[in-house]
Amino acid sequence: MPMGIRPTQNMARKAIFDIIGDIEGLTFLELFAGSGAIGLEAASRGAKAVVFVENGSECIKVINDNISLVRSSKISQAHPKDYLVIRSDANEAVKQLNRQKKVFDIIFLDPPYCKADVEDSLTKKTLQTLSAYDILPPTGLIIVQYSKKENLPEHLGVLNLLKLSVYGDTKISFYLKKSV
Repeated sequence: MPMGIRPTQNMARKAIFDIIGDIEGLTFLELFAGSGAIGLEAASRGAKAVVFVENGSECIKVINDNISLVRSSKISQAHPKDYLVIRSDANEAVKQLNRQKKVFDIIFLDPPYCKADVEDSLTKKTLQTLSAYDILPPTGLIIVQYSKKENLPEHLGVLNLLKLSVYGDTKISFYLKKSV
C-alpha cells in the first residue's frame, strides 16, 4: 500500500454499497482512487465499467496490479469488466471526461482529508467541478468520503444532498443531481 493512502474502512465500504444497492450494469468513476478498492468493489458488485483517476505514480502501479489480480481470478474471467486508469488531477480528469462526452452513473470521491473545515477544501472544489461539468446523468449519484471535521453544503450547483452518514472520523455524503 503506498504511503499516505487511507483506504475506506470495511464498515464504511459496506455501508456505501448497502445504501446504493444494485449497481449491475452501471458505470462507476472513482476519483482520488488510491488503491482502487472502491472501484474494484463496484466491479465485483456488477458495475460494467470502472474508471479510476489518481495522480500518484505509486498508486497507479497499485491500481494496475490490483486490476491484474482481479482479471486473473476465475470470477472475473466469467464476468469481464471494462477498466480504465487515468493518471491525472481529479478536477482536470473531470473536465477531460466531459470533453470526451463520458457519463457515469455513480461517482465516488475520497480526496485527502483536510485538517479543518476550510472554505476552499479539495472536497468542495471537486464537487463544484462535478456540478459544473456534465458527466453525471439526471439519475446519477455522487458519493463523497471526507473528514468529519469538514462540512459540505446541502446544495452545491446542480447537486442536492440526499444522505449524510458518519463512521468514526469519516463522513459520507450522497448527492443527487437536481431535477430540472
